[in-house]
Amino acid sequence: MGYARRDGELCADGVPLERIATAVGTPAYVYSWPSVREQFARIDTALAGIDHRICYAVKASSNLAILARLATLGAGFDIVSGGELERVLRAGGDPGRVVFSGVGKSTADIDFGVKCGIDAFNVESASELARLESRARLLGCKARMSVRVNPDVDANTHPYIATGLKENKFGVAPGQALELFSRASASPDLTVAGIDCHIGSQIADVEPFEAALAALLELVDTLDRGGISLDHVDIGGGFGITYADEPALDIDILGEVLRNNLAERPLQLRVEPGRCLVADAGVLLTRVEYLKPAPAPGHRNFAVVDAAMNDLIRPALYQAWHAVEPVVESGGTPKRWDVVGPVCETGDFLALDRVLALNEGDLLAIRTAGAYGFAQSSNYNTRPRVPEVLVDGEDFAVVRKRETVADVLRLETLG
Repeated sequence: MGYARRDGELCADGVPLERIATAVGTPAYVYSWPSVREQFARIDTALAGIDHRICYAVKASSNLAILARLATLGAGFDIVSGGELERVLRAGGDPGRVVFSGVGKSTADIDFGVKCGIDAFNVESASELARLESRARLLGCKARMSVRVNPDVDANTHPYIATGLKENKFGVAPGQALELFSRASASPDLTVAGIDCHIGSQIADVEPFEAALAALLELVDTLDRGGISLDHVDIGGGFGITYADEPALDIDILGEVLRNNLAERPLQLRVEPGRCLVADAGVLLTRVEYLKPAPAPGHRNFAVVDAAMNDLIRPALYQAWHAVEPVVESGGTPKRWDVVGPVCETGDFLALDRVLALNEGDLLAIRTAGAYGFAQSSNYNTRPRVPEVLVDGEDFAVVRKRETVADVLRLETLG
């Protein structure tokens, strides 16, 4: 399952990537459904022996075809907007298995979630709790809620994706969490459901998760002594994967630690993986438009491709590293290339200083691009967004059509 070479050509499961590129053009995102399914099963198995629910973080890759297939596996969903809730519903997801995170839920977001009867709002401030209570009362519905706690645990990750430190905008301090639980439990319009945290992304060590869980369980015990019982504890996601040579989180060891800490506790465990389910399953296909070899020593070699930072912004935004490989090896002389796009920004690069044997017209695969690739793409430079293709065994289907310039301009007027 996933990506491997057959007779020298890189394939997604049983489908040659050159065949997909010929059918749909480039750039294009390609996802291997068997890879996603296998990773979901791996997490599910690691958590065996614990009452648990895997709530997929929709923001990682939100295509309806992926969401629909995850729903058939029994996944719940972690959302951060009303738009993501609409996606889950259109994909056939159960709103009763949805948790709603995010620090800035609008009134419209809250109303939508309350009317749909989602499983829990992960409340992140006193003001949000007050808004949730008032909207539930107005709508005549009782809203289920959790409190997202900021446990001040260092996840040892990139500062842009660290979310569990006291200087981060997410969640509330433990002391304030107790106050919010007390207020919520006294409200006839709210049902206290659980406690939540999310300490960051790309976490490779088990220890930060164990420390965060310990902080949550200490609050659970304090609440229990005060007569407030919870039905679940949510430790978020952020399970680290390998892009270059960094270690991935050992899911099996995490499962063992969670079992040890949750033994004999009447709490369902929730986890919110996103990246670790879909990143390895995706590639961005792009063709080399032009080669600009260095004119003199000390200059750089540029391979200008048809994908750009608007298609995959992670390298420009996070200095993220993605492996790049030709779909079919050309057999030419390897050189050090900067793989860059056509957007008018010096930051428009997909990979720097890579040793590759390239020719103009070569098809390249940007690996590990299934998470935060298409989901963060844009129309910068009036570039239509690329298609998404889902591979399942020997078959593939276009699950999002390529945009046209007419699509991009459709909502604009001359005023």
